[in-house]
Amino acid sequence: MAGWMGSRAYGTAAEPAAQRSTALTAGMDVEFAQLSDLGRVRQGNEDYLDYVRPTTSEEASSRGWLFVVADGVGGNEDGEVASRTAVETVIAGFREATRGEPNASLIPALIRKANTRVLDVAHETGPAGSNMATTIVACALRHDRVVIAHVGDSRCYLIRQGEARILTRDHTFAAEQVRLGILSPKEAAESESRHVLSRSLGTALTVNVEVNEHQVFVGDVLVLCTDGLHGAVQPSEVAAVAGRAENLDAGARRLVDIANERDGSDNISLQIVRVKSVERVGMYRGRPYRLP
Repeated sequence: MAGWMGSRAYGTAAEPAAQRSTALTAGMDVEFAQLSDLGRVRQGNEDYLDYVRPTTSEEASSRGWLFVVADGVGGNEDGEVASRTAVETVIAGFREATRGEPNASLIPALIRKANTRVLDVAHETGPAGSNMATTIVACALRHDRVVIAHVGDSRCYLIRQGEARILTRDHTFAAEQVRLGILSPKEAAESESRHVLSRSLGTALTVNVEVNEHQVFVGDVLVLCTDGLHGAVQPSEVAAVAGRAENLDAGARRLVDIANERDGSDNISLQIVRVKSVERVGMYRGRPYRLP
């Protein structure tokens, strides 16, 4: 499945959304589902999401998995083009990268490349593309680690033992004011600037990509999503649904339904990734080796 925008799948439409590479015998293995919904108000979908799945044990160990979600801004067709351009740039760069390259440096570099590409497309589009911009959040999983890189307010949650932890920071003016102590979280949630981005792709020649890395364990669940979901659904609810879902497709649909019932004014997109196995490794002179 190449990518999703709106509720339409690009690629093999018959392929199920919830998948697991059961053929892998080494490296990290996951099962996942993804869904993107128009919401109840928008006429078009400016979200875009895609993934890279290893097909062999060697690829699982040397390249791993990649999941990417983007939320375009700018109105008209601009946001839709920006989000798709950004995701496709990161996906293509990940597939073409030297196997074994550290994800902690690779993923932010690909996001910076995506920023340049969005700017180029905006220039090619002319005045109509002058407001083209997008958020992005990417998760790369290999061995027993996850690298999360993001720009904007699309999020990544880690659900472990029933608790949801937000692994990203919203790059909005309201969130920045909370971090500076100017606003309380409650005031920020009600602020008119709560959706105004302080950082995005396509707005400047350079972009500050926030990146962090964490160890993951069997049973951990990662949820990548746009603000159409996290603006309406609390982290505890995301944990309750995604963390306990036996069927990830049904879990994704349930979260979208909750967001639509409460709001639905924006597009809603998410990926749910459950870790099924990991490959414990150590490092020696910059090279990983398998641990017993």
